[in-house]
Amino acid sequence: MKTGDIVEMKKPHPCGERRWEIVRTGGDCKLKCLGCGRTVVLLYDELARRVRRNLSEGK
Repeated sequence: MKTGDIVEMKKPHPCGERRWEIVRTGGDCKLKCLGCGRTVVLLYDELARRVRRNLSEGK
């Protein structure tokens, strides 16, 4: 997973959307919800557990 990828999570965000854009990567990853625009920061290991699949390749 890298910056610009769109990923689908196993559980939906409270707004109902499952798709997130990866905004920043490193030891932790910053994600932006494609439904409401909220951003969250997750550790890379936790992100890897929560992702169902990678929908599109980014930059």
